[in-house]
Amino acid sequence: MDDTPEFDDLPSKSQRKRDMDALQAIGAELTELNEQQLATIDLPESLRDAVREARAMKHNEARRRLVQYIGKLMRQLDAETLDAVRSVLAEQHRGSASDALALHQVEQWRDRLIAESPQRDALLPLIEEDIRRLVQAAELPGNGDEYIETVTRLNRLLTQAAGNRRLQTILSSLAVQTVRYTRLGLSSADRRRQSVRHWQGLLQAIHDGDGDAAERIARQRVIDSRDAAVDLLRAQQAAA
Repeated sequence: MDDTPEFDDLPSKSQRKRDMDALQAIGAELTELNEQQLATIDLPESLRDAVREARAMKHNEARRRLVQYIGKLMRQLDAETLDAVRSVLAEQHRGSASDALALHQVEQWRDRLIAESPQRDALLPLIEEDIRRLVQAAELPGNGDEYIETVTRLNRLLTQAAGNRRLQTILSSLAVQTVRYTRLGLSSADRRRQSVRHWQGLLQAIHDGDGDAAERIARQRVIDSRDAAVDLLRAQQAAA
């Protein structure tokens, strides 16, 4: 009789790393929940406090370290609590996905308006400056906090430049509701590099006064962001 222990069923080192990354990503999403949503989950007080602290912080190195700590605390949760967390986040994703689609459709109209505006030349240096920041931020390690901040600032600049008050109100409201979905869509370095290329293409379209190209690039930005977010959600569910 062979008494050699069976190790075939043990997860590999790479699988354990994927599992830890998935839990850290879920922990990072917890920091985007509001207090009412957070209260629906029976979390340990240490984890709840860490989530609240991270939620109140700006996206910087200190917050990144805290999110890593939240990921470690996530590993201590039992299966039932993890299922509850995933259920709440899944519900949020369904709402965020719908809002994100609406947001990006309005952004397409906004980008066309700007590209066809006679005043667009005054905007070009400001867009160029933010795109230079995007190029640098795309290569930074982590989940892309600085990149997302720059994208948010650039979108705010374009929204204000569109000169349509109702459009500004709609975009501002939807942007707040889709933060989590945006983070999912820009969470990898490859995805951020792809996003940079879209923004550089938009800059050229605005420079050329090409509304069709601006709208087309915005539409492709939607598709790529959606596909990246869906792929990440599926990977998280597969790791569960």
